[in-house]
Amino acid sequence: MVLAIVQSLFADNVKLLKSEASKTAYQGVGIALATVIVATCLVCYFDTGTLSLAGLWGAQKHNAALWMLNCMPFVFGVWGQYSNSLIAYQAGAMIIDQTHELRTKADDMEKQTAYVSTHDRLTDLPIRALFYDRVERAIISSLDAQKQPSRLSILLIEIENFKDIYEALGRNSSDLILKQISKRLQGVSLARDDVAKVDSNVFGVLLSAQSDVGRAEEFAQQIQKAMESPFIIDGLQVAIHSDVGIVHFPEHGDDVDTLVQRAGVALRIAQKSTKGYATYDPSFDKQTPLRLTLISELRHAIERDDLELFYQPQVSIKTAEICGVEALLRWNHPVHGFISPDEFVPMAERNRMIRLLTQWVLRRAFRDCANWHRQGFPIKVSVNLSAKDLHDPELPDLIAGVAVAAGIKPEWIMLEITEGSVMSEPDNALAIIKRLNEMGYQFSIDDFGTGYSSMAYLKKLPLAALKIDKGFVMDILNSENDAAIVKATINLGHNLGLMVTAEGVENKEIMTRLMEYGCDVAQGYFLSKPVTMQTFNQWVSDSHWKIVNH
Repeated sequence: MVLAIVQSLFADNVKLLKSEASKTAYQGVGIALATVIVATCLVCYFDTGTLSLAGLWGAQKHNAALWMLNCMPFVFGVWGQYSNSLIAYQAGAMIIDQTHELRTKADDMEKQTAYVSTHDRLTDLPIRALFYDRVERAIISSLDAQKQPSRLSILLIEIENFKDIYEALGRNSSDLILKQISKRLQGVSLARDDVAKVDSNVFGVLLSAQSDVGRAEEFAQQIQKAMESPFIIDGLQVAIHSDVGIVHFPEHGDDVDTLVQRAGVALRIAQKSTKGYATYDPSFDKQTPLRLTLISELRHAIERDDLELFYQPQVSIKTAEICGVEALLRWNHPVHGFISPDEFVPMAERNRMIRLLTQWVLRRAFRDCANWHRQGFPIKVSVNLSAKDLHDPELPDLIAGVAVAAGIKPEWIMLEITEGSVMSEPDNALAIIKRLNEMGYQFSIDDFGTGYSSMAYLKKLPLAALKIDKGFVMDILNSENDAAIVKATINLGHNLGLMVTAEGVENKEIMTRLMEYGCDVAQGYFLSKPVTMQTFNQWVSDSHWKIVNH
C-alpha cells in the first residue's frame, strides 16, 4: 500500500518535471522569435529610415547576423526537446531505483515483524505459539513418513528458583540469567532440536526422530549438568535449580495440547524427585481421561451457558448488615455431577480457556449486581481473578466493556486476587491492577497468609481489603496459634487502612470472637452457604440480617 502511494507520488513528480521542461522550451522559442522580429525592424529602420515590407525583406536578404538569429528558434526548440527527454529519462531511472529500495525495505520490515511476533525479544528463542506449531508439524511429518510413527519427545524445563532470583536481584539481572540459560540450552541441543521459551521461566525442547526412548532422559541429564555451573551476575554467583518433565509421542498423546499438558504433569513430579527430571506415566495423573474429556466439555458449557454463579453473603460484624456477596463459580456436570472450581479453573488456565471463563463470570456477576442495585439493594459483589487473568493485558478493556453492557459502576465491584497470582509475574500484574484501580475498581487479597508473598510488592498494591483464610479462622476457639495469626492479620490490615474480612465463620462463637478482635466483615456457613441468586434473594427476605441502607 505504501509502495503504491510512493510510486504514485513519483509519477506525479515526473509529469510535473516534463511539463516544466516543455514550458521552458516554448518560452525559449517565443523569446527567439521576438528577438528576430525586433532585430529585423531595427536593421530596416537604420538602412531606410522607415519601416516597410520591402525594407524588412532587404534586411533579411542582405544581413548575415539576422540569418543567425533566424536559426535561434530552431536551436531552442531542439534543445528544449532534448532537455525534456533527458529529464524524463532521469525521472524514470529515479522511480526504478526508489521502487526497488522501497520494495527491499518493505520485505525486510515484513520479515522482521513476523520474526518479532514469533520470537522472545529477550532470549531470541521461539515463543509458545511457534513451539506448538513446530511440534504439530513434527507430528504430522512423523505420521506421514511411514505407517509406524517415529518417536518424538518434548521436554519442559522450569527454573524452580527463578522467583527467588527475581525478588532478590530485580528484573534486569533475572533477564540476564534467562539469556544465559537460553544459550546453555542451545549449546546442549543438537542441530535438529528445537528450543523455545514457552513461559516466563519455562523452556521447551523438541527432540525429533528419536529411536531410543532413553535419549530424552540423557538429554535431561545433560541439561541438569549444564545448569550446575553458577551464573555470574554483577560479580555474584547465582545457582540455578531446574526441573525437567518429559513426554513421548505417540505413547503419551497424539496432539500438542495433550503432550504439553502431560509434560507439565511430569514436571510437577520432577519437582519432588531427587533426580530433578521425570518421564510422564499415567499413574502420575489418574484422572487424565476424565480431564481430557472435561477440557472440551468445559468449552461447550461456557458456550451453552451451563455454568452457574453462587453467592455467599458477607455481613458487617459491627452493624449486622449485609454489605456484600462473593461470586463463586459452579459447574454441575450432567454426568459427573458437581465439579470443583479448584479442578476445572486450573484446567482452563492450562488449556488457554481462562479468558472465556473469566468473561463468562464477569458478565453474569455484573448483570446480577446491576439487578440488585435496580431493586434498591446496594450490594458489593466480589469477583475472583486468576493468576492468568492478571497476566492478560486486555483484561482492563474486557472489564470496561462488560461493565458498560451490564450498566454497573466500578465501586459496586470488589476484585479478589491471591498473593501467588501477583507474585508469579509481579511487574505485569501490578501494571494491570493499577490500571483497573484507576478505572475505579477496588482490590482485595484473598486467602491472606496462605501463599508466598513479598511485602515490598504487596505494599505497592492499591488494596482496599484483605481476607483471612478460613483455615486460620475456623479453629481460633481451640488453637492459640490460629487466634494469634488472626489477631495479627486484623491489626496489620487496620494499620494499612484496609477492611478485613474473615472467611470460615461457622458458628456464633467464632463471630463473637472476631467481634472482640475488631474484625470488620464475616463470611461463612453461620451466615449462609453459597446459594443461587434466587435463593439469596429469598434468604434476604427471611433473614434477620438486613441490607445496608435498605
